[in-house]
Amino acid sequence: MPAPDLLDVLLAGGRRADNATHIAHLPAREGVHADWPAWADPALVAGYRALGVERPWRHQVEAADAAWHGQHTALGTSTGSGKSLAFWLPALTSVRADSLAAAAGTAAFSRIENVRSRGSVLYLCPTKALAADQLSGVERLLRAADVRDLRVATCDGDTPFTERRWVQDHADAVLTNPDFLHFSMLPSHARWVRFLRSLRYVVVDEGHAFRGVFGAHVSLVLRRLERLCQHYSGGPGPVFLVASATTAEPARSAARLVGVDERDVVTVTENTAPSGTRTFVLWEPPELPPADSGVDGFQVVAPSGVGADGATTGTDEWWVDAPEAEDRPRRSATAEAADLLADLTCAGARSLAFTRSRRGAESVALSAQRALNAVDPALQHA
Repeated sequence: MPAPDLLDVLLAGGRRADNATHIAHLPAREGVHADWPAWADPALVAGYRALGVERPWRHQVEAADAAWHGQHTALGTSTGSGKSLAFWLPALTSVRADSLAAAAGTAAFSRIENVRSRGSVLYLCPTKALAADQLSGVERLLRAADVRDLRVATCDGDTPFTERRWVQDHADAVLTNPDFLHFSMLPSHARWVRFLRSLRYVVVDEGHAFRGVFGAHVSLVLRRLERLCQHYSGGPGPVFLVASATTAEPARSAARLVGVDERDVVTVTENTAPSGTRTFVLWEPPELPPADSGVDGFQVVAPSGVGADGATTGTDEWWVDAPEAEDRPRRSATAEAADLLADLTCAGARSLAFTRSRRGAESVALSAQRALNAVDPALQHA
C-alpha cells in the first residue's frame, strides 16, 4: 500500500490530524557497494554470497576493516542495515586465521601475524532471544559456507552444566549476556582460561540498552573482562565492537562503555544500504475526557489489566491528575498504538508495533484483536 494511503489511514481522513505533531517524507536511497576485504576468509565470503550477499555495503566494509586492524569500533547505522555482517566477518575470520595464514601467507594478515593460538569471540546482547537469533544466523552462514571447524554456542544461566563445560573447552564463539558474564564467567575465570586467553573480539550488540546505572555496571564488567584477557594472554586485550541503531553519539557512548578515549573509537554512522521512501510521523495521543468522579479530589483512569470484569482495558499505566492542573492526562501510548494497529490491519497493511515491555505488547495485541473482532472476526488472526 502506498505511503500516502497509509498516512491517510493513520489520520483517519483528517479526524486524527491533530495527533500528528510532525510529518517528514524521506526519499528513496540507492545502496553503495564495496568489494570484499582482501583479508576476509574466502569460505565465509562464499557463504555470504550463497545467502544472496554478492557484495557488502560500504559501511559494512568500513566497520569490519577497522575492527580487523585492531581498532575499537562503534557502528551506528539504522535497523536492517546489516550490522551483523560488519562484526561477524572480522570476528569469524580471526578464528580461522591460522588456516588462512597457512594457505595465503602471514603478510596478508597483519592483524594476527604474530598470533599462534586459535582466536575466540564473545558476543554480548541484552536478551537471550537476540542471542538465539544471532546464533541461528551464524549457523546458517556456516552451513552455506560449508565451514565445519568453527564452533559457536550460546551460554547463559539456563545452560546445563554439562553443556557449559563443553562451551568452556571447545567453543570458538560464545553468545551470552552481561549478567552471565558478571555472575558466572568472570568469577569462574579459571575455567575459561582457554577462551579468555585467545579472546580477540567482544561484540556488544544493542549498545544503547546499556545506559544509566545498568550501563555503568556493564562498563565495569567489560573493563574487568579486558584485564583478565590481558592477564592470561599477555597482550593488549580484545577489540570491542559496539553496535546500535539508536545511539545519538556512538563514539562517545562506546568509549564510555568500554573505558577508552573517544578518539580511540572508529565511528561508522553513514548507512549505505538501500532504502525505499519512508514517512515518519511523530504522534501525540489525545487528551482524555474529564472524569465524572475522582478519589480524594484526584481524577483517576484505570490502567491496563484492571477492568472491573478482569479484562484488559485500553491504557497501560495509571494516570492521576489534580483537578487544578491545566493539562488533562493523555491517552496511553499503548491504547493509541492498538487502535492504529487495528486500523492499519483493516486497511491490509503489514504492520509492526514496538512496546517497552512484554506486558505492553500483550496489551496492544489483545486490544487490537478486540477492535478487529468487532469489524470482522476473521481479521483478528491477520
